[in-house]
Amino acid sequence: MDKKNALRAGALAAGTTLMMLLMSSPALALTRDDGDDPGTGLSVIQTLGLFVGVPLALFVIIAGLVVVLDKSRAKQQGTSRNINVKAKA
Repeated sequence: MDKKNALRAGALAAGTTLMMLLMSSPALALTRDDGDDPGTGLSVIQTLGLFVGVPLALFVIIAGLVVVLDKSRAKQQGTSRNINVKAKA
């Protein structure tokens, strides 16, 4: 019975998605509004730089600041964890 319910749910979801796609309009993407003044498009290099390069650079900068400003390593060097102490039996 579980397979029938899963199949029915999948068919319903697929049918609903298909109907939504068929009924939706392309949002009038080719029709310009009054006062619409789009700028020039971006080249491939500009697009990659903006959407890939800038986030990667920000990630590297933030990760570098975290590593450099991490103070937990300085605290560990002065603790007793580094001393080998054997318990007397």
